[in-house]
Amino acid sequence: MCLDFANTVAYRGSAAPSESLHSFAELLKWCGEAGAIPARLVEELRGWQERHPKRAIDTFHESIALREVIYRIFHAIAARTNPDQADLDLLNRGIRNAPPRSQIQRIEEGFGWHVEESKTSAASLLAPVLWSAGDLLVGPQLAKLRECSNEKCLWLFLDDSKNGTRRWCSMQACGNRAKAHRHYQRQKQA
Repeated sequence: MCLDFANTVAYRGSAAPSESLHSFAELLKWCGEAGAIPARLVEELRGWQERHPKRAIDTFHESIALREVIYRIFHAIAARTNPDQADLDLLNRGIRNAPPRSQIQRIEEGFGWHVEESKTSAASLLAPVLWSAGDLLVGPQLAKLRECSNEKCLWLFLDDSKNGTRRWCSMQACGNRAKAHRHYQRQKQA
């Protein structure tokens, strides 16, 4: 989930990156669709946003700042360098400010963490994203972290391929573009 959140900016390496989150409402929509918060909470927070527009804007900006911290940390790791300590400190502060996950409960047809009600903040809204970042950092999946080889894309992903040599965020997008470009270059040289 943390990588999906970091990837809400497309084409980070291009001259014109594409932002998909422009407002608190779009952040709420993403959180609901990603399963970070339940649908009923999305509706409650829409009402909260109307009653507290300034706090909603501040929460949105804090959420985007946390997204960028998450991206920088995992971008550094994917590049086989150490993340900046200041970024790790910011992530830790977010995790500390997130409500604790204390028990698992049944949610519709699956399971989820029961989270105590808390004051609306970036850390409470993004708690599952922050937990995901922490779990990824300390877990075995970190070794599978990659960054798309398309220098304009730079999306982060976990390489679950059989031999662990996946280069593209997706074959349908960047992988096909690379294949088409190589084909074009060969035809041009022929």
